[in-house]
Amino acid sequence: MEFTFYEEELPIVNAISQAAQELGYPAFVVGGFVRDRLINRPTKDLDVVCVGDGIKLAKRVGEILKASRQVVVFKRFGTAMLKLDEIELEFVGARKESYSRNSRKPEVEPGTIEDDQNRRDFTINAMAISLNDKDFGTLIDPFDGVGDIGRRLIKTPLAPGKTFSDDPLRMMRAVRFAAQLDYDIDEVTLTGIKENSHRLEIISMERIMTELNKIIVSATPSKGIDILSETGLLQHFLPEFEKLRGVEIINNIGHKDNYYHTLQVLDNLAMETEDLWLRWAAILHDIAKPPTKRFDKERGWTFHGHEVVGARWVPKIFKRLKLPLDNKMRYVQKLVRLHLRPISLTKEEITDSAIRRLLFDAGDDIDDLMMLCKADITSKNDAKVKRIKENYEKVKIKLREVEEKDQIRNWQPPITGQIIMDTFQLNPSREVGIIKDSIREAILDGLITNDYDAAFDFMLVEASKLGLQAVEKSK
Repeated sequence: MEFTFYEEELPIVNAISQAAQELGYPAFVVGGFVRDRLINRPTKDLDVVCVGDGIKLAKRVGEILKASRQVVVFKRFGTAMLKLDEIELEFVGARKESYSRNSRKPEVEPGTIEDDQNRRDFTINAMAISLNDKDFGTLIDPFDGVGDIGRRLIKTPLAPGKTFSDDPLRMMRAVRFAAQLDYDIDEVTLTGIKENSHRLEIISMERIMTELNKIIVSATPSKGIDILSETGLLQHFLPEFEKLRGVEIINNIGHKDNYYHTLQVLDNLAMETEDLWLRWAAILHDIAKPPTKRFDKERGWTFHGHEVVGARWVPKIFKRLKLPLDNKMRYVQKLVRLHLRPISLTKEEITDSAIRRLLFDAGDDIDDLMMLCKADITSKNDAKVKRIKENYEKVKIKLREVEEKDQIRNWQPPITGQIIMDTFQLNPSREVGIIKDSIREAILDGLITNDYDAAFDFMLVEASKLGLQAVEKSK
């Protein structure tokens, strides 16, 4: 099979071919570039393998293309990078690998192109294109990767047990490719993952999370997460999610399976946004339902406080998973804590006060919160879904009206603590906090308008209740 490069790629691949011929190094484009081009997936990264010194080849290509200064060498790994406009090249010598039982870091030695293809993770990543004069553009496909693309299959080129035992991270990559490409995992390969899932324990959490996050931002993330669960991989890093599985029935009353509900919420959200951290909020929004589950004879199953407990769990889960403990974590925590609020407002008359408090608590994240709440509507009862969605729209309208009128989103108090201290000649104290809180509550309850004059007058009244008198009455 002949492979055709795009016109803008020809100067680059011709330069590689020329350099390889000069150095006497057979050279090939391998891996993801070949796969992605065959499935019409956009790609700008070329991995070049040569039977020889990859760094020397990179430097010579840089000279031919007058881009020597752009060659970045990684001597420790025997690789070199060269970025040309939007195209990024990586050069490495063909190699064969062997692994010890307790490490995914291989012993490496020079090898042939066949050795290099044998060490690849999946058949669809083990294809190569020759850049050599005698067969330039020929596709080398020893494991029928083209056939597996046609069958939409993820399959290891060698025995799955060896592939996954050697480098257990490949199990996560298999799931990631299945999720990203919407492929199935070959049955023998899937069995190999199940049998070797325990080997994931030798992989660093950072590398696991890199693959998991790519699964989460795929078009249909539920597919990847369900495979992680089916193969036993998920249990190794997110056992809390596994505990969402199952339905308990008492007095012929059951609750929804919160595992599948959460996957549906995640997929619903994925149709609206690619935001990784908003998707993490979907994953964790009901994470604390198992420990808060109770059965009430009159009301059936309840999960009171699961949003509070779940929010408390978020930092612990992020810390264990080596996810960032910064504003991203606090964002997820906030959405988990508030995810019931918008819909709960629809169960009674929607007051301006309740809307103000929601706007105050959510701040700039109110739109994301509303997106999460909409995704959370997953009932199979069509009439119930219709009613909830209608109420959801009412809340959206009310939010817009109150925000336009009161400007509460990211609210800053019109009277600061410094103004209070200056007015009454106070040092930082309990009284200052009491007055500030009173002003805030009065604005949120609609007792006074959200402006300086109204807040100042209210401050004088509240201070007098504490026996304080303004030293300076002017505003």
